[in-house]
Amino acid sequence: MPKYLIEANYVGKGVDGLLKEGGTRRRTAIDELFKSMGGTVEAFYFAFGDTDVFVIGELPDNATATALALKINAAGAATCKTTVLITPQEVDDAVKKSGVYRPPGYEADQAAVTKWDAEGGQLAQDSA
Repeated sequence: MPKYLIEANYVGKGVDGLLKEGGTRRRTAIDELFKSMGGTVEAFYFAFGDTDVFVIGELPDNATATALALKINAAGAATCKTTVLITPQEVDDAVKKSGVYRPPGYEADQAAVTKWDAEGGQLAQDSA
């Protein structure tokens, strides 16, 4: 099941609710949210700084992760940002895939694209 990093910040009544309920009740509420959407929470941390809460969890798919973020944001007590987490194996699989791509500002013929692919995606800058 895909993993996601949710970064959340409490706003307005969300801060008031946190002060009233405390941290463990918020953790329980997030566990219940993930479970209701077919997922699980792997880690939950409050933090100082720009982000109030970090959650790492599993959800069935990107559509479910989007629905979860929409529910949190629509409630108006917190905002969240979702990052899809990718395993090392998924990166290994990704680097084995190739495609035809012409970077902006390049006029690359197929031979240059093949060379670019073979060199790990690096094209020499035009000297002109």
